[in-house]
Amino acid sequence: MNQTETKNRTTQTTCPYCGVGCGVTVNQDSQGLAPVSGDQQHPANFGRLCVKGSSLHETVDHVDRLLYPTVLGKRSSWESSLNLVADKMQQVIQEYGPEAVAIYAAGQILTEDYYVANKLMKGFIGSSNLDTNSRLCMASAVVAHKRAFGSDTVPGCYEDLEEADLLILIGSNAAWAHPILFQRMAAAKQARPDMKADLQLSIRPGSDAFLFNALLCWLDHSNALDHDFIANHSEGFEQTLQAARASTPQSLHECAQQLDVDEDDLQTFFQWFTATDKTVSVFSQGINQSSTGVDKGNAIINAHLA
Repeated sequence: MNQTETKNRTTQTTCPYCGVGCGVTVNQDSQGLAPVSGDQQHPANFGRLCVKGSSLHETVDHVDRLLYPTVLGKRSSWESSLNLVADKMQQVIQEYGPEAVAIYAAGQILTEDYYVANKLMKGFIGSSNLDTNSRLCMASAVVAHKRAFGSDTVPGCYEDLEEADLLILIGSNAAWAHPILFQRMAAAKQARPDMKADLQLSIRPGSDAFLFNALLCWLDHSNALDHDFIANHSEGFEQTLQAARASTPQSLHECAQQLDVDEDDLQTFFQWFTATDKTVSVFSQGINQSSTGVDKGNAIINAHLA
């Protein structure tokens, strides 16, 4: 009996890299994987892929990858390797206590894997020393959205970026970090030249919350707030406005000085936000990866809610 050849197979999957969620088409035959392509029907990328997504087929080969446990440079069995790790952890815990050990995981593992790692660290070892790159990446945004909306749910979709009349990118270098989405934004701007997305405020590092608190005060002074929405669908507005007033000067000139930006540019931004109903703000790692990232996220969301 001859071995049957592997049938040609096409699989639709998702690029795992930046989080945009581009659709990927993977073709496989008896020779292995062919170069991947973008899924023409996928609503995130409509067939486009960046250089990382286009190279996905090059990452599945096992050449030069660690396939087995190694101890001191030599191949070891799974059983002896796991026993060695367990023994070393027990020695440290017995000598120094559970706070002397920690686990650092990755944002790319599955939810079930997270559960097991947390169960091991917190339930068995008795330490809370478990962290991942997810905290630096998205935890600030998660908490900001939960504060504002009660749920870690971003109230928008990719089409909003193309439909907006004013698009604000905050702490984001989309052309580098999210190139497929940036291409969609650039195409929308080209199709509708009146779309406002071409003013740069190079604010003083760390002053993002100050900028949006000042914007909230400007909206209040300009009688541009939606008081019916605020009364019927929000809580804590007066305290929020008082806090914004206390942290920002009334003078536009003083605000511009503290932000280290041109006063005319700052006024233009405030006027655009005030006059444009279809406004979308996108904040990214420049906001999240901060010691006050949650407050910065909420300052941005507060301006939109108000």
